[in-house]
Amino acid sequence: MAAWALLALAPVAAGAILSFASYYGDHMVLQKEPAGAVVWGYGEPGAAVTVALSGDGGLVLMKKMAQVKEPSGTWMTILDPMDQGGPYTLTARQGSENVTLRDIYFGDVWLCSGQSNMVMTVLQKAWKWAFPPFFPLQPDVSWTENLGHGNFTYFSAVCWLLGRYLYDALRYPVGLVEAAWGGTPIEAWSSPRALQACGLLEDMRSPALSPSISPHQHFSGPQTPSVLWNAMIHPLLNMTLRGIAWYQGEANAFLHTDQYNCTFPALIADWRQAFHVGSAGQTEPLLPFGFVQLSTYRRQSPQDSFARLRWHQTADVGVVPNARMPRTFMAVAMDLCDEHSPYGSIHPRDKHNVAHRLQLGARAVAYGEKNLVFQGPFPTRAVLEVTRALLNVTYSQRLVWRRRDMPAFEVCCSSPVSLCRWLPAPMVAVGSHMVTLALGGCGTLVLALRYAWAEWPCEYQSCALYNTQGLPAPPFLLETLRSSSRAGEMELLLLHPSSLLSWGI
Repeated sequence: MAAWALLALAPVAAGAILSFASYYGDHMVLQKEPAGAVVWGYGEPGAAVTVALSGDGGLVLMKKMAQVKEPSGTWMTILDPMDQGGPYTLTARQGSENVTLRDIYFGDVWLCSGQSNMVMTVLQKAWKWAFPPFFPLQPDVSWTENLGHGNFTYFSAVCWLLGRYLYDALRYPVGLVEAAWGGTPIEAWSSPRALQACGLLEDMRSPALSPSISPHQHFSGPQTPSVLWNAMIHPLLNMTLRGIAWYQGEANAFLHTDQYNCTFPALIADWRQAFHVGSAGQTEPLLPFGFVQLSTYRRQSPQDSFARLRWHQTADVGVVPNARMPRTFMAVAMDLCDEHSPYGSIHPRDKHNVAHRLQLGARAVAYGEKNLVFQGPFPTRAVLEVTRALLNVTYSQRLVWRRRDMPAFEVCCSSPVSLCRWLPAPMVAVGSHMVTLALGGCGTLVLALRYAWAEWPCEYQSCALYNTQGLPAPPFLLETLRSSSRAGEMELLLLHPSSLLSWGI
């Protein structure tokens, strides 16, 4: 189950025929100001290529010169930053040859990548994949469509809806590029540099199975480390991008689960650097990066790999952006379960809410929209009422308590936390910003607290806590440390379990 909206099936040899690279075509969107859009293609090695951008009536607005490199036979130029809008015509000339692209617009370009939930609702095709990085894109394979001209029944629903929501907010053109493949782990999308940053061997060919994987579990997509980086991301690095949307992680709930808190931040940092360098600095170094936190899979599963993966998606902090994942944003999806999905419960059909939550983060983080609530409530402190064996958890936002009968919170009162027998901590009251938990058998010894820590934590849009905008409180797993006490109560600092840093963000 693979999708690549601008796919090249094989590299091509350099030749004398002038052409644009295959992901340029009629009706496309190029990145608008303040960046300059990168344009490149093929030509006669050593020859000069003139690139011209023309407006209505054929008026030439700018000309750029580029030299065709040897031995690759490629040329590249960067257009002057252009304001949003169009249509324009883009022409490349080499001697007596010329090639023209029409109905070109300038706006924002977003790359959408990941596995089957990013691919979902598209016409599935089996693409080739490769071990060495592809650089050239086959110039006679065209991908370009737009909402007015193309048949988008094959295109990613999450990506398309994200683009549509952004267009409704921005009111200027949005270009979408999909590079996704179902059943693939993050290691396949990671460059050797990113894998090395996490201490993983770049030459391993099959990720080892985690202890929780069942013998019949299999994945349809490529598993080999770096293979999809080589075949589906590396060819796009010359693009000028505005942001990236990522929906992946289901495979890593079974493969290398507890390395995801390194492999995911490493992939983000590596992709940012690679696109910045590949676009000659036009794609910004801290490229906005949004992702979907995992939804659900199996009801009443005793396994916690999905819960751990959700936590690791935030680099074990619980919310983004954070120090390890700057300029990122997250769509919580654990309440968008779909047990009766014809594609399997791991592929829920509600992609509208996923895309809506993503675009809120994009507008706040990527576009700097002020006073926009883009994530659910997260706790900032906890105070233990010793005499009453109650734990008062204060949240950052006004709370909406949707399910009063849900066992959402659990506490650990034995050491070490990694081997804890977790006990339910029922919610006895929910105020505007505070949840009061009954500790029961835990008494006053609280070593850790977690919320929604399950593969299937709640029913559809019915988790325990939301904010007034309808965004769910994200799951968390946090250790505690006694900090101070007064008569009858004790304050607990909720801490990042690995670094013991305060996480009141």
